Amino acid sequence: MTKTVFVVLGTVVLGAIAVVPLVAHHAFGGEFDPNRPILLRGAVTKIEWVNPHAWIHLAATEVTVAGEKKTVSAPEAWAVEGGTPNTLLRRGINRDSLTIGTEIIVDGYQTRDHSLLRGNGRNITFADGRKLFMGSSGTGAPRDGADPTEQPR
Repeated sequence: MTKTVFVVLGTVVLGAIAVVPLVAHHAFGGEFDPNRPILLRGAVTKIEWVNPHAWIHLAATEVTVAGEKKTVSAPEAWAVEGGTPNTLLRRGINRDSLTIGTEIIVDGYQTRDHSLLRGNGRNITFADGRKLFMGSSGTGAPRDGADPTEQPR
């Protein structure tokens, strides 16, 4: 009887541990819309170097959503999700390269809730023309050529 209780309890505990990472992470398609590409130009206002995804906030002065350039009378506060802080560091994006006030262009995809000024970033382009991939690979994002680790089809 005692052995059965331990087996059942162990199974429940292991099952709970296995579910935690699944609940904490999301697939690209669950939150972002592959049919709503965005292009944002503006100054970085805040950077969150947190797991599981870093966030870059910017005051966007030029906004294009799904190919339509919006008229922006005042900067819009957009939040853009990137890969993990470790992934961004490996790709050359760090606290020194991306500071508050840095002018950047971000392309990516808008969230499925189109009322939110939030997106999943694919690339950052700096004023000097440098372009860095900021998305995480293998997330289910569209194969748009932005991910340098993508294998050609």
